[in-house]
Amino acid sequence: MTIRQVNLIPLRSPIARILSSRRLLRQIQPPVHQRQPTPRLFTQNSALLLIARILPRPELPFLHDTPAARPLQPIARAQFRYQLARLLTTERKRYWKHELKNSVKYIIYIGLMIGLINVCIAGIFHEKLERAHPTPSEWSFWSRHMLRSCIGLEDPNVESSGLVNWAKIDSIYRQLLKRLEDPSKDGKGVLPIDKDNKVQADRPEVAQPGLDLSSKSEPWRRGYHAALMGAARTAEHLDGWVTDKTMKLSFPKEVVVGPSNPRPRPVPYGAAEAPREENCIPSAPPPETFYLKILTSVGFSTRQRLDAALAYADWLDFKGLSTTAEEMYDWGLDIAMGALPQGINNVVDTSTGIISNEAKFVSANLLDATNALAVHHARNQNLAIALPIFLSELRARRNLSIPVIDDPAPSLGNHQPSAVGGFFTWIKSMIISPPYPPAPATGDEAPIRTQIAVCKEAAVMAHIGEILFASSKNISRQQLPLTGKADSSSQQRSGLSWTRDAVDISENVLLTIRGNDQEAREKCAECLGVGMENWTTMVHTMLEDEKLATLSRKNADRRFGWFWNWASAGKYEEEERDWEREEALVRERMRSARRLLEKEEWKGQKNEGLLWMLFK
Repeated sequence: MTIRQVNLIPLRSPIARILSSRRLLRQIQPPVHQRQPTPRLFTQNSALLLIARILPRPELPFLHDTPAARPLQPIARAQFRYQLARLLTTERKRYWKHELKNSVKYIIYIGLMIGLINVCIAGIFHEKLERAHPTPSEWSFWSRHMLRSCIGLEDPNVESSGLVNWAKIDSIYRQLLKRLEDPSKDGKGVLPIDKDNKVQADRPEVAQPGLDLSSKSEPWRRGYHAALMGAARTAEHLDGWVTDKTMKLSFPKEVVVGPSNPRPRPVPYGAAEAPREENCIPSAPPPETFYLKILTSVGFSTRQRLDAALAYADWLDFKGLSTTAEEMYDWGLDIAMGALPQGINNVVDTSTGIISNEAKFVSANLLDATNALAVHHARNQNLAIALPIFLSELRARRNLSIPVIDDPAPSLGNHQPSAVGGFFTWIKSMIISPPYPPAPATGDEAPIRTQIAVCKEAAVMAHIGEILFASSKNISRQQLPLTGKADSSSQQRSGLSWTRDAVDISENVLLTIRGNDQEAREKCAECLGVGMENWTTMVHTMLEDEKLATLSRKNADRRFGWFWNWASAGKYEEEERDWEREEALVRERMRSARRLLEKEEWKGQKNEGLLWMLFK
C-alpha cells in the first residue's frame, strides 16, 4: 500500500501571491510622515476661485465628447474661455475695478483743473481787454462779453495761425447789434426815427436807417458807436467774400464755381472743396450799412459822426470811387462846420477846403476834416489842390493857444508809497474794476497847442515835404510859389528841408512827453517813422540823381578839352560827397530813431503790468 504524501501548504493562485507580496512590502516600508501644509501666497489662486467653469479633463481631441453629446465649439472660442478662466479671477477682478474707479476719478479731477485754468486765463484776458477798452456797465454780461471778444479777436496774435477770423468777428458783431437794438434786451428806449422828421438837415436826400438814441446815456451811445464802427471795419475786410450755406464756411469770390466765374481759382491744398454759386451768400453786409446808420442816427456827437464820415470816405477812396469819396469828405466838412458856434462864419472855403487866414475860431473837427480832404486830393494826384489845404491847416495849427500849466506847490504829505502799500494798491486794482472813463471831447471846441497837437503839426509838415519833393518835376513855379527858384533841384531840397524839420519836431516831442499820454506817444512815433522813411528815400533819390548829373556833366565837359574837365571834376565830386555824407547822417539818425521807437514800445508794454505781459 502506497502511502500518499499530503502537501500541507495550500495552493494559491498567482494573483493572490502578487497581492500578498505587495502587502508585505507595505509592511516593510518605513512610515512616511505627513508633510506640513505650506502657506499659499496671496498672489496665487486655487482652482476653487476661478469664476469660469473648469473643464474636468484636458481639451484633447481624443477625449472630446461625441457630437451627439454636445456640439463642437470653435477653437478660438475655446481658447478664449480657457484664457479667461486663467486671467479673470476674483482678486484680479477686484483689482481692475479699483484701478478703473481711480482712473475715472483722476480723469475727472484733471479735467476740472484744466477747465478752471482755462476759465482763469479767459477771465484775465477779458479783464485786460476791459481795462484797455472799457464797456458800458449798463449793458448785460453777454453784450459786454461779445464786444470784448470782437476786440480781442481782431488781434492776429490771438489765433495760432496768425490770421484774423473776420467771419467769426462779423457774426459776433451782428449778434451784438441785434441785442443792442432789441427793446426786450439791451435796447430799451431805442426808437426808430420818424420818416417825417428831417433829423439830418445837412444831407436830407440820404435814406435814414438810423435810430433815435436820445434816451440812452452817453456810455451806452459810446459803446453802440464802437460796435457799429467795428462791424463796418469787419465788413470792409469781408468785402468780396461769400459764405457757403451748406458748409458754413467763407471763401473769396475767385474760388466759387458758377456761371459768373467760368475760370475759378483753385482752393489751397488741404482746404475745403470749392463752393458752388447757388449755395453762396455774401459773408457780410456792405460797410455803408453801418456807416450810414451812425450818420443818420440821433444822439451821436459831432466827433462820432465825423469819424464815421471820414472812415466811409476812406473806404470809398480805397475802392477807387474818388468822386463819391470826395462827396463824403465834403459831408464830413459840413458836419464839422455845422457844429461851430453861432456867429462864426467864413472859416473854410467849401469849394476848395482852404481855411481862411482871418478865421478867428477853428475847431478840432474842422482841422481833422480839412486834413482828410487834403490827403484825399494828394492820393488822387491833385497836388496843386492838396498843398494849399495843408498850408492853411499848418497855419491854423501854429496859431493855436498855448495851454497854461500851473505847477502845484509840493505838499509835505506827498511821498512815494512803500512796497507793501503799492502791493495792496495793485491787489485792490485787480479786484475792483476801474470806473468807466469820462466822455471824450466832442471836437466842437477850439484845440490847444498840446504835445499831440505839435505831433499832428509835424505830420502836416511831413505831408508838405512829400508833396514838394514828388511834385518837383510836375508843377511849375506859378503853381507852387513856395521857393524863389523854379528848378526841380531847389524844389526837392525844399521838400527835404520840410521833412527834416518834421523829423526833428516829432523826435523832440517824443523825448519830452510827460506822464502816460499814450495817444501822443503813438502819434509822434508814427510821425517819426514816416518822416525817417521819407527822408531816407529822398536822400537816396537825390544821391542817385546827383551821380547821373555828374556823369552827364563830365561827358559834356570833355568837349572843352582835358584842362576844363580836370578843373570842374573836383566841383562835381564835392557835390556827390555832400550827398553821401547826408545819406550816412540819415542812416545814423535812422538807427537812433529805431532805438527810440523800440524804447517807446517797451514803455507801452511796461505800463500794462507784469501780469498782463504774461498772458499777452
